Amino acid sequence: MSNEAIEKVVAAYFSNIAAMNPEGWVDNFAEDAVSYDPVGEPPTKVHEGFREFIGQLQAVFAQLEPTIEHIFIASNEAAVKWTMTGVSKSGKSVKFAGITIFTVNPEGKIQTTRAYWNPLQMIAQLRS
Repeated sequence: MSNEAIEKVVAAYFSNIAAMNPEGWVDNFAEDAVSYDPVGEPPTKVHEGFREFIGQLQAVFAQLEPTIEHIFIASNEAAVKWTMTGVSKSGKSVKFAGITIFTVNPEGKIQTTRAYWNPLQMIAQLRS
């Protein structure tokens, strides 16, 4: 797996979150992909729960803008330090950050994600 292929699928993952595009987002994943987002919550089978995930974003946010700050690639994995800014449908601004570990399969699809971030920080901003 080339670094360029991994960078491409990671970029597509984030751009489809920004676009709140469920079909484009799930297309980045292997059929049996699992997401731990955030780590500590029960894992989600991406192809079973993807509409719910994007639907939650669509229900809350008018705009989301991810920024990939750093990407570190080793073998078929990438550790990505990211920041997300957004505006809720009620006009509240949010900014939160995290690190997501991506494992990419030989077909160039995401096999697993492990996202390290604190959703409570985002929720507190939405409620302030």
